Amino acid sequence: MENYLAVIWNPDSELCRLFGLPIRYYSLMWVVGLVAAYLLVKKFYKDRGIRSEVFEPLFLYCFIGILAGARLGHCLFYEPDYYLSSGRHFIEMLLPIRFMPEGGWKMVGYSGLASHGGTIGIFIGILLYCRKYKVKLLECVDMICVATPLTAACIRIGNLMNSEIVGKPTGTDWGFIFVQNGEDFARHPAQLYEAIAYLIIFAVIILIYRNHKKKVGSGFYFGFCIAAIFMFRFFIEFCKEVQVDFEKGMSLDMGQLLSIPFIIAGFWLMLRSRKK
Repeated sequence: MENYLAVIWNPDSELCRLFGLPIRYYSLMWVVGLVAAYLLVKKFYKDRGIRSEVFEPLFLYCFIGILAGARLGHCLFYEPDYYLSSGRHFIEMLLPIRFMPEGGWKMVGYSGLASHGGTIGIFIGILLYCRKYKVKLLECVDMICVATPLTAACIRIGNLMNSEIVGKPTGTDWGFIFVQNGEDFARHPAQLYEAIAYLIIFAVIILIYRNHKKKVGSGFYFGFCIAAIFMFRFFIEFCKEVQVDFEKGMSLDMGQLLSIPFIIAGFWLMLRSRKK
């Protein structure tokens, strides 16, 4: 019997090939999200009269910070037993390769990236940037956090195209059937839930920014961004499938446990910004 309520989800993870190299939707959405954030933050810098030569290095610091942080976060938070078990696996943590059992290695890309690690990594990158170029830290992170939810939404769409970070079975005819995972039953499209939520957060934060630009530098936008994103992340985890085996049986999974400090920090920053 046909399941008319379910979405049969079976997209090709590759958009095309360029000079023999695969262009994957996931990588493309990362680039789209980062470029969109770059253009927005560039406008915010211009609005505040900060010189363009001070702005230009920011992208490199953020890109390296978020990529290194997201990769190390996944390996150390979710699979430390594997990546710290041998020198070969440690190399796999740093480079986008996989050593094959029969010998040699294969280019596989970074198959695991954690948003919590990416948040820590990009903050460290911004901190180093601000120290070198004499930019106020809270002013910089506030401007970046106005654009961050849009980037987060793009990344989750990339996850959806990869049929990864899936939701739990719906137990009904409604949901997404992830054919590439060898399944014939419906699951919650958790990636889509997150993408939509982040787009809503982006719309709200942009609206606040347009009416309250003077709040930039107080830490309000930084606090609002991480509190809103990780608070939604905390609740959406209840309908997500566990990512690693050790999470099975946990009342709160690793994603939820890691979200709690960010939520607390976000609310503290918003309260602090009011006093300031």
